Amino acid sequence: MADIFHEVDEEVRREQLAQLWKRYGTLIIAACFLIVAGVGGWRAYEYLQSKKAGETGIAFEQAVTLAGAGKHKEAEAAFAKIAASGTSGYRVLARLRAAAELAQTDKNAAVKAYDAIAADKSLGPVIGDLATVRAGLLLVDTAAYADMLKRLEPLTPSGRTFCHTARELLALSAWKSGDIASARKWTDMMMADPTTPSGTRSRAQILSELIAASGKG
Repeated sequence: MADIFHEVDEEVRREQLAQLWKRYGTLIIAACFLIVAGVGGWRAYEYLQSKKAGETGIAFEQAVTLAGAGKHKEAEAAFAKIAASGTSGYRVLARLRAAAELAQTDKNAAVKAYDAIAADKSLGPVIGDLATVRAGLLLVDTAAYADMLKRLEPLTPSGRTFCHTARELLALSAWKSGDIASARKWTDMMMADPTTPSGTRSRAQILSELIAASGKG
């Protein structure tokens, strides 16, 4: 008797499945197709991205070779091309390298390029601070101390990635501008900070001695 009930249950289930398939079979097939197509599309995307990253890497190495050979204009153009169309990681590096190559032939244009990088908040604070410091390095011999202070003072608090370099640039700028009090302020800060790198500390000590020897500090 139990076998009869079991066969009846099986028959009912088969009929229910047949009805479900008749009603939703097309949707099920479409869903399966979309899943397969989605997986295939993702795999194709990964392949294309990997291929593009490889091509961008080769182009970046070629641009570095141009820079090493002293072909700065060609290198700047090559880096600029990568910055415009390369993969994301290389685009950031290429923008920085393009500005560095531009500095070899046109410092003012290089400063503008670094300023544009610093202003791009999508790159994050570390890249922005790096670009600001590099612009400061180009300007330290010519810009007024007030201009350097406006650029670099936000980078000087402890904990900022390039705080020591920013302080050193401001000390040097103040010294060159004849602002001895400000130069002393920054050298004292560098000397008092236990996290100041040894090389920076040594240069701060030299500048401090120059200030003392001038009789103005």
